[in-house]
Amino acid sequence: MKRYVLLAGTAIISVAAGLSVYFFNQQQAQLTTNTLEPFPAAVFNAPQDMIGQQRPDFTLPDLNGQQRHISEWDGLVVALNFWATWCPPCLKEIPEFIALQTKYADQGLQFIGIALQQAEDVTDFVQTHGMNYPVLVGEMAVIKLTKDYGNHIGALPYTVIIDRQGQIAYVKHGLLAGEVAEEIINTLL
Repeated sequence: MKRYVLLAGTAIISVAAGLSVYFFNQQQAQLTTNTLEPFPAAVFNAPQDMIGQQRPDFTLPDLNGQQRHISEWDGLVVALNFWATWCPPCLKEIPEFIALQTKYADQGLQFIGIALQQAEDVTDFVQTHGMNYPVLVGEMAVIKLTKDYGNHIGALPYTVIIDRQGQIAYVKHGLLAGEVAEEIINTLL
């Protein structure tokens, strides 16, 4: 019974997240073509009330099943990226995050991917694409965590950048361009 409830919940969340991504992409297309009125900005604005807040604690398993606590990366600039393999904008930004991790790791940057899936669903993707940062996984726990970090609409991707003191410095619903991420990261390193 629990399995069916979990599967039904996951399916509902997946559909909701997919619709959020679809509508976000539609909004971006509308803004580009200027043929239709965009959705109200508040729909996809990141929760600015999270800025300056202490990052919520959490523990999630990595791809090997080892429990990882966010405190492992205390003292570093941390970029949490909530994503899924079925999310096209998520997949588009990952190569840029890989490049940023390579470029700034020695200066104290740590990306952490948080997949809204189980390890067996993302392991091949992570290996094939050479993701050079930790990937943590979960389903219901990730849904709760993304809300704890201010993502109340459930959109993916969702990125939170945390400063060296553990304060949330930046949040973004939707695709985060590499150059924007780099600019923000540079101010925190």
